[in-house]
Amino acid sequence: MPIIFLSPSTQEYNAYVNDLGTEEEWMNHLADAMEPILFASGIQYTRNDRDQTAAAAIRASNAGNYDLHLALHSNASGEGQAGQNQGIIAFYFPGSARGMRAAQFLANGLKAIYPQPNLVRTEPTTTIGEVRRVRAPAVLLELGFHDNEEDAQWIVSHIQAMAASLVLSLTEYFGIPFFPSSTPMPGEVRLDLGVLDVYPRPDVDATPIAQLYDGAQVTVLGLVFLERVISQYHIPFNADWYLIQFGDQVGYAAAEFIAVE
Repeated sequence: MPIIFLSPSTQEYNAYVNDLGTEEEWMNHLADAMEPILFASGIQYTRNDRDQTAAAAIRASNAGNYDLHLALHSNASGEGQAGQNQGIIAFYFPGSARGMRAAQFLANGLKAIYPQPNLVRTEPTTTIGEVRRVRAPAVLLELGFHDNEEDAQWIVSHIQAMAASLVLSLTEYFGIPFFPSSTPMPGEVRLDLGVLDVYPRPDVDATPIAQLYDGAQVTVLGLVFLERVISQYHIPFNADWYLIQFGDQVGYAAAEFIAVE
């Protein structure tokens, strides 16, 4: 299953216009709102420490093996231009095909909720540390200008909408289903023989990440309904998959062989 390094801003001194708060405050609110949706959608994550610096986040990211490094920020205009600019930028490192692709998915999703979609764009950069210095494909989002009244108000009033948009875009990037919420349910593997393969996505052509035996206890996080045949078990027509958690792992398995209480 995909795992990301989630890095909301630690810039506590970047104040929003009209005393609306700070960049660190609102970007961490956004990360808070993303967490349950990431969990529901089967995307694992590690989060930075808001009391540390961006350099510390880079070191932490590079110490792991992440599929994407996602930094959350809001922007400010240069000297003499305060309040004059608006828009969203998704930065990526030039030459990183995966970083560019992730930036495009994220920007396209934000265009659907930002009031001026023509001001949402992707842009390559070699100057931003959380894009240039991390090992994983990276995107740094500047989610509007916090020194602009309209953008600042939009940010603070659209935290949940942004969270859903970003996680939806991540599921599209990783090629997995999107679940806006989850009500975990206990389940048990029921097999007459053999093992139940668990996959990183609902696709029997993927390489299984685990095998479960009859009686294995799992937690069902969500249901996927796909029009295809799971040939290994000869399930006809529309095959249901469960997104399940077992131990510290998450994956997809055929719902036919999991009994939910």
